[in-house]
Amino acid sequence: MAYHADHMTLLAANDPANRRAALFRERPIDVAERWALAAARVLKPSRLGALPGFAKIYFEELLSPNDALPDPERALNNPPGLAGLVHGDLDLATLLAAYRHGLYPLAHVAPLKWWSPPQRSALLFADMHISKNLGKTMRQHRYSVTFDRDIERVIAACAGRRMGRWHLTWITPQMMHLYAQAYDAGHVHSFEVWNERGELAGGGYGIGYGLGFTSESQFFNEPNASRIGMTVLNWHLAKWGYRFNDGKLMGPLWRAMGFHDMPRAEFLSRVDAAARLPGKTGRWQVEDDIGVISRWRRGERPTSPLALDQPVRERNMRDQRADA
Repeated sequence: MAYHADHMTLLAANDPANRRAALFRERPIDVAERWALAAARVLKPSRLGALPGFAKIYFEELLSPNDALPDPERALNNPPGLAGLVHGDLDLATLLAAYRHGLYPLAHVAPLKWWSPPQRSALLFADMHISKNLGKTMRQHRYSVTFDRDIERVIAACAGRRMGRWHLTWITPQMMHLYAQAYDAGHVHSFEVWNERGELAGGGYGIGYGLGFTSESQFFNEPNASRIGMTVLNWHLAKWGYRFNDGKLMGPLWRAMGFHDMPRAEFLSRVDAAARLPGKTGRWQVEDDIGVISRWRRGERPTSPLALDQPVRERNMRDQRADA
């Protein structure tokens, strides 16, 4: 995936359509690399057991095509969570309906597939954890965070190459344009983390549906940048009444922040309840200081500095003395 940061100044002067055409693209060699790596991944000995499941889904839908969304509760055990295939070109209405039913699309190569894992990595905001080192870094104010400032750069960077890793991404140009379209409609939101030189140090994006939110991807160019941005995002989601942040599958970052594996049935129940409630509309903005957010503790409800109770104010003062 080609991502050229040195083109940003020129592209910033253009309209979003031109920026997206320039950023959301793959060269033929990138496409070939993605297909080759995807084939190698599928043929790994540890993954060969999933091939019958893939074949079952393919042949069932080939013989009896159905444009309706699959039942997430009937997803396969192997590969874990495969629920069905996406038929035709995925549009925004179908994408939003899928998230409201606990499904998400993902495929490194065609065809695009629907997934509903048996265990869903989810953050209930009362479980949010900020490590001491991360909190101290946030209070140094070497970084600032914005929301919905530069969705194109964030999506392109999330799809870009990662140091020391094979470049196998599911964020293809098709998905880039679709999530950008969802951003235009007010459903997708990004966070951007800027260093003291005004450079994009990290970022991420996700999609909201009612009072539910799913984090799609994130990236960092400097240590802890994406953690800072995600922490600021989670604070605001909790403050605005969102019920959870869905991380899809568990990983070290999610576990460190307080995400936990949630059984599919419980997750689907929470999605159904959250999707019925109105979420925050329009472009999002960061409302609170990063230093205040850094003192968020497990079990506390995010609030403004003026509303902090006496024990919290006293702890904040202790933290300030410790950081000095």
